[in-house]
Amino acid sequence: MFTYPEIDPILIHFTETTGVRWYGLMYVIGFLAFLILGKIRARRPHSPVKPDQVDDIMFYGAIGVIAGGRIGEMIFYQFDKLLADPLLLFKLWEPGMSFHGGLIGVLVAMWILAKKWNLRFLQLGDFIAPMVPIGLGAGRMGNFINGELWGRPTDVPWGMVFPHVDNQARHASQLYEFVGEGVLLFLLLWFFSKKVRPLGAVSGLFLLGYGIARSTVEFFRVPDNSDFLGIEWLTQGQLLSLPMIIAGIGLLIWAYRGKTKSQEASA
Repeated sequence: MFTYPEIDPILIHFTETTGVRWYGLMYVIGFLAFLILGKIRARRPHSPVKPDQVDDIMFYGAIGVIAGGRIGEMIFYQFDKLLADPLLLFKLWEPGMSFHGGLIGVLVAMWILAKKWNLRFLQLGDFIAPMVPIGLGAGRMGNFINGELWGRPTDVPWGMVFPHVDNQARHASQLYEFVGEGVLLFLLLWFFSKKVRPLGAVSGLFLLGYGIARSTVEFFRVPDNSDFLGIEWLTQGQLLSLPMIIAGIGLLIWAYRGKTKSQEASA
């Protein structure tokens, strides 16, 4: 059994309560990794975008992540608080960013860029998908450092006690998500996308892979707001991941049945 190390969420203090936070640094790491890896992918033969366009992708994507993540968090998980205080939507310094909301925000941003650059939407989606898990993994590490989104009680040998919660050993579900949604999903997509794939295949694998990883970890994580949805195991995270799994399977079937050349080859 392990004990949570009680990490100070503020890396560099300006005052007692303000400064550079680890969680914010994780976003910076995710964006920088996206920029570096994106330029590497953009130099490959038949890439649909040029290396200098990756900067625009990151800028639009960052806006989509932050705006969509915050809006999604307040609508999906804290709607009652939003109704009581609509200004909470703009308090970005307070905890609360929804992945599913951020995904919607990124999809809107990429749709705008695809129109601007005269690309097919899935061309851009297939291009960015392999870099996204780096940011997801960094965000989960930020959750762990913040000591939030802890897991359910357990008696497994690797259980972790979070003293600020209680004295029970719990699953370190943030680290499970770091591995599943971050490390493993990145490796899967990066190597899968090294070969030319049918249009939509990389995007479909991302949606399917994330949906499965998130839905699985939800069995070990305390549900958001500690609530189940009607039955004793279904969580909001699983419900929101179900459309991703369905869409991922559908995209993969469509991609390989049509056998349209990849987003890169059709650019």
